[in-house]
Amino acid sequence: MSTLRPLHDRVIVKRLEEERVSAGGIVIPDSATEKPTRGKVVAAGTGLIMSDGKVRPMSLKAGDTVLFGKYAGQEIKIDGEDLVFLKEDDIVAVIEG
Repeated sequence: MSTLRPLHDRVIVKRLEEERVSAGGIVIPDSATEKPTRGKVVAAGTGLIMSDGKVRPMSLKAGDTVLFGKYAGQEIKIDGEDLVFLKEDDIVAVIEG
């Protein structure tokens, strides 16, 4: 994969696949599944540049598993991989554990 370095408060996320089997054991076809809203941070920028010129460091790092809005960010395909470019504000939560 090409090396990508997002600028400022942007992150690059690779979507994680959702479960394809319901709690009752029913297999859900691809056509009925929604876009995953979980992903793994591939790369993160240095942080947000504030109005006074100081940089507020990112609270995310590569490898974090995150939740984000269904329609958040910009989708892009690089080296055959589907990635999502997001601003740090588009990330709702970090999944720990």
